[in-house]
Amino acid sequence: MIGIAIIEDQAMLRSAIVALLRLEPDMTVLAELDSGDDAAVETVRRAKPEVLLLDIEMTGRSGLDVAEHLQREDDPPKIIMLTTFKRPGYLRRALEAGARAYLTKDAPVSDIAAAIRRVAAGDVLITGEQVAVAMSSGANPLTRRERDVLRASLNCDTIAEVAAQLHLSASTVGNYITEAIAKTKAGNRLQAIRVARENGWL
Repeated sequence: MIGIAIIEDQAMLRSAIVALLRLEPDMTVLAELDSGDDAAVETVRRAKPEVLLLDIEMTGRSGLDVAEHLQREDDPPKIIMLTTFKRPGYLRRALEAGARAYLTKDAPVSDIAAAIRRVAAGDVLITGEQVAVAMSSGANPLTRRERDVLRASLNCDTIAEVAAQLHLSASTVGNYITEAIAKTKAGNRLQAIRVARENGWL
């Protein structure tokens, strides 16, 4: 029996996938979660799924951050990224984080089930085309903290609000933003966010 966990913030999609996977005779869903926060990661750690279906863009920690975190574990689950986005930067980070497959959300559930079986058996379902797309994106120049600051800026209007959300000083946040603007060759914080998102660096 293949143990599966899923982290997906779209409730309807998550419920549909879980319901259909539960019809598969050789699969059991051990955990279903709506965010990649620390509590969700701990739940996955306790559930010990063989395969983890992982969304990329979620509130708080992204699926890519979760994948990178879990790959540092002694016995990480085999990860299948499930996403709406085909951005080269996302693909590159997914590969670097050890993802075994990269599927889009419009894939039929039968394809997801087939991918789960193959990944559980040890296969890596990354195509040559996907590797080429991933390599077309340069390495992510942003540090994790710079990504955190830009992500927080999506929901905060001022540096002070970002600082409060991340429990950092305003001057530290300002330094991270300055570095991010320089690395993305942007003119300001909003442009830096746009460039980072278009490249899949957030």
